[in-house]
Amino acid sequence: MAETAVYLSLGSNLGDREKNLRTAITALGEAKVRVTRVSSFYETEPVDLREQPWFLNCVVQGETEAPAPDLLRALRGIESQMGSEKLVPKGPRLIDLDILLYGDDTIDTRALQVPHPRMLQRKFVLVPLAEIAPNLKHPSWAETAAELLSRAGDSSVVRKFAPSL
Repeated sequence: MAETAVYLSLGSNLGDREKNLRTAITALGEAKVRVTRVSSFYETEPVDLREQPWFLNCVVQGETEAPAPDLLRALRGIESQMGSEKLVPKGPRLIDLDILLYGDDTIDTRALQVPHPRMLQRKFVLVPLAEIAPNLKHPSWAETAAELLSRAGDSSVVRKFAPSL
């Protein structure tokens, strides 16, 4: 089976956020994702539910042979293994893993929408995506990731994370 390029968004705003992201990135190998690039980590202001801790986000580029529904199940499995619970919609997360893009596919099922339906309006996704793949262009987009970022209307704060020593 041929490998498919995937872009995944990772976020954490509970516990040791940096460790949570690194643990999830390592776990992607067990989910049959061969990680090829990882963006910088970005500290980001909560967007939808603002009264919660700031997030640490990144985007991972990888390759997988897993069909998209199997990949989604594997990502949910990583979240569960790490102890993440989604008790409040858009609320605090130990770890949150989302499929942004699955090759050139467009998927619209109850469980999975690809490209991720809100990714083009979210700087916390577009900034790290444009960092690692500025010329990326999905067939459903008129512009590249970098061009989309330059036009993003999202005014939330996204800043490169500097880990403490």
